[in-house]
Amino acid sequence: MIDDQSLTDTGLAATGQGRILLLACGALAHEILAIKAANGFAHMDLQCLPAILHNHPERIIPAIEAAYNKHQAQYDQIFVVYADCGTGGQLFEKCKELGIEMIKGPHCYSFFEGNDAFEARDEMTAFYLTDFLARQFDAFVWEPLGLAKHPELRDMYFGNYTKLVYQAQTHDPALLAKAQDCAARLGLSFEHRFTGYGDLEVALKSL
Repeated sequence: MIDDQSLTDTGLAATGQGRILLLACGALAHEILAIKAANGFAHMDLQCLPAILHNHPERIIPAIEAAYNKHQAQYDQIFVVYADCGTGGQLFEKCKELGIEMIKGPHCYSFFEGNDAFEARDEMTAFYLTDFLARQFDAFVWEPLGLAKHPELRDMYFGNYTKLVYQAQTHDPALLAKAQDCAARLGLSFEHRFTGYGDLEVALKSL
């Protein structure tokens, strides 16, 4: 079973063999492994950092730098599978300093849909779920916001949203039902939008 918090599928390989290490958010583990398997990317290893770092974006950059320092000698290339993710451009600057590349986009909702398409929508009042967040809604949204104990806070947090958009990476009826339930719990209208892997797959294929 894949641990949504953190995941590693790597046995550290020697350089000179075109080996690539993907330093990724744990929320992308399922999707990256699926892309690797579908495309036969045996030259890529995956090292995931805890998905909960999304709730503390100031911790992402130190975690990326520490992982880079730990593994850079064993790989020909390291690619960061984080978008900006609330770091205010600082993650891009750190990757530039380290001489490594990262996936483009402000966040995973954007690159799953395709950065150009997402920007064109200009959906300021939409709340987004991915497959990961549909699975982990309680752990990453409901509980951290204190809504389990204080449901009356819901409208304070979500009163300015008009809809929940479920960006589905897979065709999974169980996840679709969970996403619909999340929208109902938040008091929002629901939109199901199949995105597949979007620019994530494009980025990995380009390496």
